[in-house]
Amino acid sequence: MELPLYLTFNEFENHYYDHLEKWFEKYSNTSEVDYLQFLANLYSPFLYYNFANDRLQADATIQIKHCFFPYQEMIGLSFCIGCENEKPGRSLKGLNHEFEWKTITMMEYAQYILDRINRHFLMHNNENRQNVLDFINDYQIISSREGAGYCVNYNQHQQTLPFLKAYLPVDGQTVNIAVYRDFIFSVVQIVEFIDQKLKDVQAFEHMIYSKLKSEAKFKVQMNNQFLTICN
Repeated sequence: MELPLYLTFNEFENHYYDHLEKWFEKYSNTSEVDYLQFLANLYSPFLYYNFANDRLQADATIQIKHCFFPYQEMIGLSFCIGCENEKPGRSLKGLNHEFEWKTITMMEYAQYILDRINRHFLMHNNENRQNVLDFINDYQIISSREGAGYCVNYNQHQQTLPFLKAYLPVDGQTVNIAVYRDFIFSVVQIVEFIDQKLKDVQAFEHMIYSKLKSEAKFKVQMNNQFLTICN
């Protein structure tokens, strides 16, 4: 069952029990905890644990490869070939592409995907503008290489679909900054709501706060071990 991702707390809260009822209709042998676990997996990628404040905070970002050729301004041409999934680059007149990891916001990622879809519409003379959301998972559009720029990993892209379905306009050239800002403010409230529900039924091990705090501590421990080895 596909549950929508909501960008505001009010929308999420207002639809919580409607979706719970549909959940039980489809999965009669499950409990509300299973439903809450599904929601936790849906929203937890947009947060991180803050050690200083001992709380969860919004972190709607994604790591993506930015592919380029060295000194591309000198040759006047640039292509991004084989840079997805860390494949070795092919040469173009003796030059190999390079890439660097960049962390961008989900709003920037959504705008990039929207630009690709609109470019597809333009190239195919799509006068009767189709619904943008019908193309957000089109492999050719999402994964095509058009010179230097971001290289989208299609497998990673699958994880962004709930957000893109909720955020991208059905038509238009730009994303809505105000809507994104609302999401950043609301996602912590949404997760606190989910965690409170889990706490009420004593399903503490499934709480998002506990999960992200544990992951954050593990990363710190691994970094400390790495520094110890290096020293």
